[in-house]
Amino acid sequence: MKKLILFAVAGMLAFTACGPSAEEIAKKEQATKDSIAAAQAAIEQAKADSIAKVEEEAKAKAAELEKMQQDSIAKAEEEAKAKKGAKSAKIAPKKEEVKQAPVGGGRR
Repeated sequence: MKKLILFAVAGMLAFTACGPSAEEIAKKEQATKDSIAAAQAAIEQAKADSIAKVEEEAKAKAAELEKMQQDSIAKAEEEAKAKKGAKSAKIAPKKEEVKQAPVGGGRR
């Protein structure tokens, strides 16, 4: 019986002592490094995409604001022309025939 217990203990010690080999450990470490590098690359790509999207939105807003500004300027110029045309129509003398009073005496 002592031999059986001794054999069982020796088997358990041999089983636990046989851990992963140096090659297996190196493969695990390389896989971990690869995973970290892939995650960092994905993060960098996400940052670049986000920045590009924000810049694109900013350009679109700037173009929209520029268009609004140009529209406002054009509208103001139209209103100024309309007002100027209305003022010059009011100021211009009306052409009417002027009746002259008879020169000299006249009947009394």
